[in-house]
Amino acid sequence: MSEKPDTEEDFAQTIHEKEQRKADARKRKRPGIVFGMGMFGLVGWSVAIPTLLCLALGIWIDARYETRFSWTLMMLAFGITLGGMTAWYWVREESRHRR
Repeated sequence: MSEKPDTEEDFAQTIHEKEQRKADARKRKRPGIVFGMGMFGLVGWSVAIPTLLCLALGIWIDARYETRFSWTLMMLAFGITLGGMTAWYWVREESRHRR
């Protein structure tokens, strides 16, 4: 018999915690369209800048040195990868701050 009140108390505590989380979520302000556009721009520039810089470096290396492989293509791939990792970092950081 002593088990049932503990179960009811645990159940009531769980319901209270869920209700509190829902009330807190309703009070929180949602990010607006300006925030979304800003994040979209940040992600875009985070990919574009490293890509363009690495591409320029690859073109410069290809113009200066004769090699049997294309530094332009390798640096383009590296720039896109670096930019993607940078964008992922910023999105992850922003989502951590939004919680």
